[in-house]
Amino acid sequence: MESYVSLPELAGEEYVLTRATARRFFEEEVAPHYAGWEKRGYVDRELWQKAGSQGLLCTMVPEEYGGIGGNFLHAMIVVEELARSECALPGFFTHSDIIVPYIARLGTDAQKKQWLPGCVSGEVITSIAITEPGAGSDMKGVRLRARKDGDDWILNGQKTFITNGWLADLIIVVANTSPDTGSKSKSLFLVDTKTKGFERGRLLEKVGQKAQDTAELFFDDVRVPGDAMLGEEGMGLKYLMQELPVERLLVGVWAQAVAETVFERTSDYVYERKVFGQSVGDFQSTKFTLADIRTELEVGRSFLNDCASRVVQGKLTSEVASMAKIWLSEMQGRVIDRCLQLFGGYGYMWEYPVARAFADARAQRIYGGTNEIMKEIISRGIQQRHAK
Repeated sequence: MESYVSLPELAGEEYVLTRATARRFFEEEVAPHYAGWEKRGYVDRELWQKAGSQGLLCTMVPEEYGGIGGNFLHAMIVVEELARSECALPGFFTHSDIIVPYIARLGTDAQKKQWLPGCVSGEVITSIAITEPGAGSDMKGVRLRARKDGDDWILNGQKTFITNGWLADLIIVVANTSPDTGSKSKSLFLVDTKTKGFERGRLLEKVGQKAQDTAELFFDDVRVPGDAMLGEEGMGLKYLMQELPVERLLVGVWAQAVAETVFERTSDYVYERKVFGQSVGDFQSTKFTLADIRTELEVGRSFLNDCASRVVQGKLTSEVASMAKIWLSEMQGRVIDRCLQLFGGYGYMWEYPVARAFADARAQRIYGGTNEIMKEIISRGIQQRHAK
């Protein structure tokens, strides 16, 4: 699986060590238990603590708060190795590389000291509550209300489709702090799930990613202190927009690594499987299909690595991240569909990883902002350049 185009930086000793640690951990601590977690709908809490003890959570958190002080490339490696274990637990990188960076970047010193060490160790599991029954990709549609009461805030409302919602100890909640619906009406709050008035709803049953807990959340007069606000009041949408490019690129990282893994497994299978006296891989139609897929993977890997370099340099734009999210997630779907076909009837059996990958992949074109919204973002950039 190392045959694809790779960034030169990843040959460095620290990156090689991170990859080896992650690969061993996911092979030994995740893969053997994954089927049971799929049936139950969530993983053991102990898994998070084991991952933390290996330095696999929140790799970009500074050393002063317990992290390794890594960069996006460390995070990318961990995501790739999780994908290559054929275990769909995107909540790991949602916690490490999407949610915790909000606290690291926006939090006060007190908030960082209170929460970051536990996030790194796995003792604190986080989620971010944006989506509501009537508000998904359109974040301006969020209706959960935060009302000021003295120095406190009181939260009322509902969230749904929340990754890590079932196990979360700490939730970043997007709430209205202003009666209007403009760009400065939303704020972010750090909500401890032990707070009175907070309740979890159903553990949602999904088409795929069955071991990844996803839940409904309810806030009924949840009172939080004023210092629970993350960042400045009314800046929630701006903060979200600043972090979304990296989130969307991580969807692309997952897509690329899963597609590469499925392809490797499929190419092994077709040259082992015999049909009409020859291997499936010897048929011209199969060879041409594999050639098409391999080409798409090389193109995807080159684009992904370019985007990763832009992140490290601080140059990844929302438009380019949206392009990566679209292209890589759509490519993932195409590749897995064609690979499943090459497995024949076995490809449709849940016990085969390609079948699980097929179901797991469908959400990639939805979460992180639907691919239709990504096209809207890209098209707006084109319009703005023509308007100048």
